[in-house]
Amino acid sequence: MEPAEEKDPHGTELPDQLLLFDGVCNLCNGLVRFIIRHDKHQRFRFAPLQGPAGKRVLQHHGLNSGAYDTLVYLRNGAALTRSTAALNVARDLGGAWRMAYVLIWIPRWIRDAVYDLVSRRRFRWFGKREACMVPDPGLRSRFLM
Repeated sequence: MEPAEEKDPHGTELPDQLLLFDGVCNLCNGLVRFIIRHDKHQRFRFAPLQGPAGKRVLQHHGLNSGAYDTLVYLRNGAALTRSTAALNVARDLGGAWRMAYVLIWIPRWIRDAVYDLVSRRRFRWFGKREACMVPDPGLRSRFLM
């Protein structure tokens, strides 16, 4: 028997690989653009954490809908956060990027401490936008709003 497709609280079918990101963070937006360029099979879908779809997914998975300091990677129904999310994205991106997944062997508390350090300083180091990224028409189908 096939597993049931996961749906958000509004009955919208969720993709198997959905990355929720801080839509005003330049570092996060750069990561999304990087993934789009390297995702040869166009498996990844995206949603800003601040948007309606992002907030619904966070709520559906029992995550804080007001915390924008982490990536959330919804992978086959499991909500992954922080360094675990980032490493799974690298693995699923494929190619040489999947080698970064070996860092999963570092204890999570160490990985997440480094992740949190970057997260706290990301606006100072990379800047911030006034509003969430708006995808161009050619990419709109890959974004949930």
